[in-house]
Amino acid sequence: MEARPRTPWLKYLLSLAVAAALLYVSFRGVKWADLMAALGACRWGFVLLAMAVGALAFVLRALRWRMLLHPIDPSLRLLPVLNAVNISYLANLVLPRIGEFVRCGYITKHSIPGPDGHKRASYDKTLGTVVVDRLWDMLSLFLLTLVMLGLFWNRFGGFFRERILDPVSGNAGHTGLMLAGVGVLAVAGLWLIWYLRERSALCGKVWGFVAGMGTGLRNCLHLQRFWLFFLLTLLVWACYWMQCQAIVWAVDSLLPAGVRLGPGDALFLMVVGALSSLVPVPGGFGAFHYLVSLALTSLYGIPMETAVIFATLSHESQILIQILCGGASYAAESFTQ
Repeated sequence: MEARPRTPWLKYLLSLAVAAALLYVSFRGVKWADLMAALGACRWGFVLLAMAVGALAFVLRALRWRMLLHPIDPSLRLLPVLNAVNISYLANLVLPRIGEFVRCGYITKHSIPGPDGHKRASYDKTLGTVVVDRLWDMLSLFLLTLVMLGLFWNRFGGFFRERILDPVSGNAGHTGLMLAGVGVLAVAGLWLIWYLRERSALCGKVWGFVAGMGTGLRNCLHLQRFWLFFLLTLLVWACYWMQCQAIVWAVDSLLPAGVRLGPGDALFLMVVGALSSLVPVPGGFGAFHYLVSLALTSLYGIPMETAVIFATLSHESQILIQILCGGASYAAESFTQ
């Protein structure tokens, strides 16, 4: 019998502990009566707008990922790809990053067999497209951060240097050595698996999986309409920007006199919120609230109660739409089985 993989409870508990600590720091000192009164004064129509735009972003992401999947299995329709994206967000609320593996399994299940009798979008090939999809997101965020800082360095450069770049650069040497060590071990491990692939059944299976991932990665280079892929990426980030701008409109009446947040500020807050996703906590809880609240209080002098409201509305509106869309996709899948 095959040994069942152990649930990474320790990693999950550590993630929850980090999220709880960051939430505590974010909400520490906030008067709950004032917080609830301020929430009642928000313009909730703009919160609904943010949620609607968030749902549109899911559709655009599904369209973009379907382009990466097309060279592997052209028969995949938009609906199962969209369901896979929605369910992956729902899974990430339980355990960070697990959703990427969940959506691979979903797509493999709905892929048709090829001439060899195996699924066209096998799990390994699909995982290769997910790697490309996530790498493209990281590159987009990096370029967007550079553009934002280039346009608004005088306004936001100090915050990024003191709160983000300096802490990261302080550990850059240790991080670089660790990444280099991991890279060397990975290359050595892959070479050893390749060398033993015909002598060991286990190594043969592992190498077959790695080769399948490589096939998925290579197929992503054969996009027929890269301009459309690029356009969909721009539209996804435009939706995230619009989500942040809608929350700005929702809390506009709560801002102190003389403080007005425009599209440039919404872009800055969107980038800060996106960077918080690098912290491995379920659903970004705590990390998003802490970084966004810190940015609002540090740069604009906004009271912590208002800053927390902005962060809470931004984050929880996203979480709610993930639950609604993910729950709908999960229910649809359950009823069609």
